Amino acid sequence: MTENLKFPENFWWGAATSGPQTEGRFNKKHANVFDYWYEIEPELFHNHVGPDTASNFYNSYQEDIKLMKEIGLNSVRTSIQWSRLIDDLETGTVNQDALRFYNDVIDEFIKNDIRPVMNLHHFDLPVDLLHKYGGWESKKVVDMYVKFAKTCFELFSDRVKDWFTFNEPMVVVEGGYMYQFHYPKVVDGKRAVQVAYNLQLASAKAIAEFRKVAAQDAKIGIILNLTPPYPASQAPEDVKASHIANLWKNRLFMDASVHGEFPAELVALLTQEGAIWEATSEELAIIKANTIDYLGINFYHPDRVSRPEFSTNSLAIDWSPDKFWQEYHMPGRRMNHDKGWEIYPKAMYDIAMDVKENYKNIPWFVSENGMGVSREERWLGADGVIADDYRITFIKEHLYWIHKGIKEGSNCFGYHLWTPIDCWSWCNSYRNRYGFISTNIHTQVKTIKKSGHWIKTVADKNTVAIDIFVEESDNYTKITGL
Repeated sequence: MTENLKFPENFWWGAATSGPQTEGRFNKKHANVFDYWYEIEPELFHNHVGPDTASNFYNSYQEDIKLMKEIGLNSVRTSIQWSRLIDDLETGTVNQDALRFYNDVIDEFIKNDIRPVMNLHHFDLPVDLLHKYGGWESKKVVDMYVKFAKTCFELFSDRVKDWFTFNEPMVVVEGGYMYQFHYPKVVDGKRAVQVAYNLQLASAKAIAEFRKVAAQDAKIGIILNLTPPYPASQAPEDVKASHIANLWKNRLFMDASVHGEFPAELVALLTQEGAIWEATSEELAIIKANTIDYLGINFYHPDRVSRPEFSTNSLAIDWSPDKFWQEYHMPGRRMNHDKGWEIYPKAMYDIAMDVKENYKNIPWFVSENGMGVSREERWLGADGVIADDYRITFIKEHLYWIHKGIKEGSNCFGYHLWTPIDCWSWCNSYRNRYGFISTNIHTQVKTIKKSGHWIKTVADKNTVAIDIFVEESDNYTKITGL
């Protein structure tokens, strides 16, 4: 059966990236946490490739944006680097070269009829603020971030109408303070809880400043990596584990960002565990009063959880919220083996319904979705184009379920792939490629992939044509015939 999926008028067809992953360190005064981590432990980064050049966007933004225009993107999200824009981190003075650069980038997007969507923090805290004050553990750093955000609003909101305070704050929490996949590689659940609270407070305080200076047609939100933590079974113990995982992984930032309050059940649990954050009534009032206008949702793979292997009353020196559940590897799951992630597009529909039913049906868009694949030169054709049909199929399957959510009333207004052009990906460097456009990291030559030519036809028609046959069970969904 062939079906043409028509999307809402003015739907965002675009892609997402970030400053620290594209710009390179050219003329940048301050190191961020990843710049510094690469300086001290380059061996931890794939093939020892760090962020110094990235995809050279600082120097090639005009050519890069023309390529984004060529593949039909009408919107692109990137970020303004705190470590680039601000000269003196204490006083908040502006670096003039950075001001020139970001003004030129914004103007170039607009010149090419691409909506510039700006995020203010993409895992790139200036490392001096970590070493001097403790980074996101410090409420002084919260206020310094707010000053940076206010500066961005004042400088750029005459042209930028779409703003986001943070990208994936839970990754900052878990990567930096629980599981050691981001610097400072701390393992301390109680400190992680305080960092989560401080990030939410920083977001709310930035929104308060935004309300003072932004134009009436401008909006602000937050980008969250969300997925339902599917239980391994319907046994009460697995369902309970899933419920608690959802409170921590999803509802902590969702409830506070949309409703202005943290989930009462999570607060009670953290209090009982002796791990609750330090907060004041004044701060909680700021969070309550400064909720988001819209929401970005990043989704790559599902979470599946089961009851913990050991008793939650076990004696532990290092407390961690994940003692209430453990990861579950479902037999027979579909996998992207290059990245090691499960493929489960139906989660997009489940997320859409959750936003509709539990979060005021707030406007939202898919702010990141994508498929990381290594050694894509395997599919380089004689015409010089990488035939990434697997990526086209991946996107189509997710768009099928997004469209179903829209048909049933969820207020989704866009889809952004991660990423427009292959970019530097933290410790993975360039091991996996995600873009519509390939990057030769040795020559910086950039070439449109088959998926890039395909997305132009989608964006031009605002329609996705697919041949559909859906196999579906409680834990497995596949669309074949694409």
